[in-house]
This record gives sequence, structure tokens and C-alpha cells, in this order.
Amino acid sequence: MERRSIRSFVQRAGRITDGQRRALTELWPRYGIDSGDEPIDLEACFGRCAPVTLEIGFGDGESTVALAAQQPERNMLGIEVHPPGVGHCLLLAERSDVTNLRVVSQDAVEVLQRRLPDGSLDEVLLYFPDPWPKKRHHKRRILQPDFVALLARKLTPGGVFRLATDWAPYAEHMLEVMSASADFENLSPTGDWVERPTSRPVTRFERRGDRLGHVVRDLAFRRR
Repeated sequence: MERRSIRSFVQRAGRITDGQRRALTELWPRYGIDSGDEPIDLEACFGRCAPVTLEIGFGDGESTVALAAQQPERNMLGIEVHPPGVGHCLLLAERSDVTNLRVVSQDAVEVLQRRLPDGSLDEVLLYFPDPWPKKRHHKRRILQPDFVALLARKLTPGGVFRLATDWAPYAEHMLEVMSASADFENLSPTGDWVERPTSRPVTRFERRGDRLGHVVRDLAFRRR
């Protein structure tokens, strides 16, 4: 079994509110998929067969829940390891009364390697991942050639991988790594960035970046 020695995240304790703690207990049976090594039966988890969008590292779940509400015809699967963010996402899901959202709290690479069948995803979203700006930490960036090859196996032919970052050096890294993959074609007419897709919600994180003068770059690649 393939194992990872370097993770793209550091597990933080973080401050969790009473509401988030309640959500992790009371709402998990409704929205959660327990961590483990066993394969995930997506059709059984969602109670239907529908196109699947996976969001990796959804933070507080703001965009995840918004996308689930905007696209009820799709199954939305979110992965996040930090409990406060997961709890917040569950609270938003309850408030929005979405039925097409499921959440996994586990390392995304482990989920992709061991739990999701090849060709089971129609879309993958990687929005504002940790840029690990220091050079000695670049090996922790989730977007690496091995990760791209893994994603290619999990996406259906024609499936789309969407990325966004407000860290310019990481945007260049994303473009370089994705452009080197023979499994994907860039959907940008200019061979670099795409316009922000109207489907991508603007989160509080992005609005804060705008106020600080950060420039967001979106990328989109189709599985050949």
C-alpha cells in the first residue's frame, strides 16, 4: 500500500466553539463519512448516482456548502482535516438544508489513494491551498507531479481540475506542474490563467485578500 511520508498540512488544534462541537457530534451522522481505509461507495453515501465534485481542503466550508446549494444535480464531497472547519461546514450545511453534501475528515491523499475508485470523480477543486512559501517547505505543497498523476486516475476522461491561489509564486508552480502532465490540457486560451469561474463563490478569505491587494489566479485543466 502506498504511503505518504510528507504531508501538505500540519494538524492544528485550533479553537472550536460549542456549536462546532455539537455539529461534529449531532450532524456527523447526516453528512459525515468516517475515516478509514475501506473504499467509499459514493452512490450509497449520497443515495443516488450523480456527477461528483470533490473539494480538497475546504477550510470552513463556506464555498463547499454554497456550491452544493447552487448545484443540486451534483454530489459534493468535501475533505478537510481541521475539526473547527469541519464543524463550521456542518453547521452551514444544516442551515442551508443541503442534501447533496458529504464530508470526510482525513488526509486527502490517503482518501484518493485508498478510498475512491479510479474514474469516480467528475470535477476536483483545489482552492487556496497552503502555499508553503519558504523554499525549505516547498516539498509540502500538495500540488506535486505524483499528486497530479493520482488525480488523473481518479477523474473521468473529460473531468476538470480547478485551482485557485492568491500567492503568485505558487500560481507559477501550479502552472508549471500541471503543464508538465501529459494527462491534462489547459483550458486557458492563453495557456496560463482562466477567468474566475462564476460557479466559484467568493469567500471571506478571498475578500480579505482583495483588501490586502492580493491577486487571485484561477487555473483549469481537463483530463485527456
